[in-house]
Amino acid sequence: MAAESLTATIAATSGVLFDFDGPMCDVFAGHPAPEVARELAAILSQIDATFGEWALETDDPMEVLRLAPRVSENAVHRIEEALTSAEVSAVKAAGIPITGAVDSLRAAHTSGRKVAIVSNNSAACVREFLALHDLDRFVHQVIGRSPNRPDLMKPSPFSLERAAKELRARASTCTLIGDSTTDIEAAVRAGSMAIGFANKPGKKESLVAAGAGAIITTMVSIAEALQTAPPRI
Repeated sequence: MAAESLTATIAATSGVLFDFDGPMCDVFAGHPAPEVARELAAILSQIDATFGEWALETDDPMEVLRLAPRVSENAVHRIEEALTSAEVSAVKAAGIPITGAVDSLRAAHTSGRKVAIVSNNSAACVREFLALHDLDRFVHQVIGRSPNRPDLMKPSPFSLERAAKELRARASTCTLIGDSTTDIEAAVRAGSMAIGFANKPGKKESLVAAGAGAIITTMVSIAEALQTAPPRI
């Protein structure tokens, strides 16, 4: 990561958008994602055996949700409901926030910048986690996935465009901190800036290729950049 690139990006930012699973917490740390995916696949199998078998091939709950519209509207509703319930339960067992996350939220808020969580997870689970750790006081908006509309999840720019609108900020002055290529692709499509959180080996290259303007390996870097950035009035 080029320090000057991170510094310049943060200085130009009026709206700080944090992805949730990764930069803020490990959602499924206490309730592993593969288990949730299997639970969702079992529900899908009750509606359509063939698609249920296909769903068993993934260990990502979000991919099961993305598959549901190919079955029926009822399937989407049932998977959405079950996934939201699993997420809310999971964040209660997820443990403490990612190192540097709390300081990043506090620093963004203190600097006068608007703060939003923009996630493919449900808004319910994000709010549960923020309240559990007394972090909601630092967050102006929570933009979770649109219920029953998996097509609007990132890499769609929909959630970022909504966040900018609700923060009353131009998309071009908002920056998303995310740990996946879909996060970065969504930011690029929304016309926003993006900082890639390379929290695992091998991620840096893919995040840069997706369009990240800066790369960090710890959320502490975000906190430090915000603490030294010019305040936004």
